[in-house]
Amino acid sequence: MAGIDVVVVGASAGGLEALKALASGLPASFQAAVFIVVHTSPSSPDMLPDLLNRAGPLPVASAVQGAKFERGNIYVAPPDRHILIEAPDRIRINRGPKENGFRPAIDPLFRSAALAFGPHVAGLILSGNLDDGTVGLAAIKRRGGVTIVQDPAEASAPSMPLSALREVRVDHCVGVAAMPPLLASLADDGKPSRTSPMEMVPMADKLKLEVDIAAHEGTASDVLKLGVPSLFTCPECHGALLQIGEETPMRFRCHTGHAFTANTLVAALGESTEEALWSTLRALQEKVMLLRHMAAHARPARNASEAAMLLQEGRQIQQRARLARQALLLDDAAPSSIPRGARAS
Repeated sequence: MAGIDVVVVGASAGGLEALKALASGLPASFQAAVFIVVHTSPSSPDMLPDLLNRAGPLPVASAVQGAKFERGNIYVAPPDRHILIEAPDRIRINRGPKENGFRPAIDPLFRSAALAFGPHVAGLILSGNLDDGTVGLAAIKRRGGVTIVQDPAEASAPSMPLSALREVRVDHCVGVAAMPPLLASLADDGKPSRTSPMEMVPMADKLKLEVDIAAHEGTASDVLKLGVPSLFTCPECHGALLQIGEETPMRFRCHTGHAFTANTLVAALGESTEEALWSTLRALQEKVMLLRHMAAHARPARNASEAAMLLQEGRQIQQRARLARQALLLDDAAPSSIPRGARAS
């Protein structure tokens, strides 16, 4: 049996404590390289390597473009950069198109690991909102790798683990405390691949195409090979979205490479709707203020009828502004299966 060489980890909201526990539990003799993606804002300070260095015995560093990776080390995706890995030992860092609203995103790392290392990779999904990582974990599973998910009952934000459990036949669903000994055992003993080469060939072709897109090496014509045009547009660049095959979870990509699951697309469209409503409210309120200002200037000129007309128009527009504000308040109160603020996690 061949042991795992690479561990890829994805986390979002509530994932920091789980990552610290994972780093503290891995032994100094750990025999695999570990790569971590955490959803962060582009302006976030790159503090995670220092935090994890203090937590456990393994050296932790921010991933560097073109560097070789070594077993027994932990590498963290820097803010606003995807991290990809290549066999036998290369790291790639770039500002490829966002996936599920994030850069770094989990799915690009998981796909690259599945493509390069097949049955010698383990994928972990930790706490987080929505479902980034589910598609990448499915790729690892289909390539014969090991799939591990944090027990949703202990996750601060259980959406990502729950999505992975719903869509992937996960090998292990465990608490964070059980992950270090499990990974150490897998790195030492491994497991046989359950996926035959014949099953892996078409999967590898598609995986490579999507890895190339994340690496900024794919073209618009490459994206067109992944699916069929949908009725929807990309919230990032407003290009047409393609639906990716008949996969679950449902997925979309635009020709520039931005990618979304259906859930993250719903969340992104919700944000776009709110931004549009606030912009509408601002424009209406500015028009009311301008009309009142014009009316005030009309009175000294003894043009009372013009002032009255301006004030009447202002009252009508003010009513439209109230409707826009009510729509914002209704949206805030509406129940939803999508956690509010999920993309900001």
